[in-house]
Amino acid sequence: MYNNCALCKRECGVNRALGERGFCGMGNSAVVAHATLHMWEEPPISGVRGSGAIFFSGCSLKCCYCQNYKISGGKVGSEYTEGELAALMLSLRDRGAHNINLVTPTHFIPSIVGAVREARACGLDIPIVYNTSAYETEDALAALSGTVDIYLPDLKYYKAKTAREYSGAEDLPEVSFMNIERMVKQTGAPKFAPDGIMLSGTVVRILLLPAHLAEAKLNLSRLWRAFGDDVYISLMSQYTPVGNQQPPLNRPVSISEYSELVDYAISLGVKNAFVQDGASASESFIPNFDC
Repeated sequence: MYNNCALCKRECGVNRALGERGFCGMGNSAVVAHATLHMWEEPPISGVRGSGAIFFSGCSLKCCYCQNYKISGGKVGSEYTEGELAALMLSLRDRGAHNINLVTPTHFIPSIVGAVREARACGLDIPIVYNTSAYETEDALAALSGTVDIYLPDLKYYKAKTAREYSGAEDLPEVSFMNIERMVKQTGAPKFAPDGIMLSGTVVRILLLPAHLAEAKLNLSRLWRAFGDDVYISLMSQYTPVGNQQPPLNRPVSISEYSELVDYAISLGVKNAFVQDGASASESFIPNFDC
C-alpha cells in the first residue's frame, strides 16, 4: 500500500517505498514522536492506569490550529520497524496500559497492521484504539478490519467551506461521516469490561471551535439521527489557540458556547456522551514530543 499511496483521501499516488513523498511527508517506516501512558482520553479509554498512546509523526491534514503541530509536520520522531513497533506496544501493555492508542495513524496503516499482528502473536491481549481525523480511503479502512477494536474518529466540520479554510480539505465533512459509518459497521455497538473499560466500539469526537457552535450542533444532530446509542459521542471544549491565530480561533471556547452544545445534546435525547470542563482548554494537556 506504500507503493502507490492512497491511504488518505489526498490519494497522492507516490511510491513511498522508493523515497517519494506525498502530502504527509512520510516514507514507508512508521515514525514515532512520543509514547506514553496517556491519562486524558475519554474515561473508558484512559481508565485508571492510562491509555498506551503512540503518537505518529506526519499528518494528512495539518489543520491550522493543530495542537500537535510539532509532529504534524513530520520534523520530529524516530523510525520504527514493524518488530520495534510491536515491541513498543508490548512494553506499554507491560506498564499497565488498558489499550494501545494509535494517534494520527492513517499514513502508517500497513506498518500498524503488521506490527499488531506480530504483537498479538507475542501475547498482546488489550484493545487497539485507532485515533484519527477520519480522512482515510475506503480501502485503507477495510485493511484495518480485524486489527482495530475501537475507533476514535473526529467529526471536525459540517461545512465544506470551513474544512477548506481550516484543514485544506473541503471533502472532509462527507469523507469523515462516511468513514464513521464504516467504522461502526466494523466494531458494532460498544462493549465494555466489568471495570468500565471499553473493549470495542466507536467514540466520535466533536471538537467545538470558537464561533462554530452551529456546525457542532449540526454534526451532533446528524450523528444522533444516524447511530443513536450505537456510538458514544465526546463533546470537547478543549480547543486551545496555539501560535498567532486569527479571529475567531484566537480565543478558547466560551462557557456559554459549550453549555449550549451540551444542552442541545440533552434536548436531542443523547445519553451516551462525554463532556469536559473548562480546565481541559490548557496547553498542559499537550504532550511534550520528545521522541
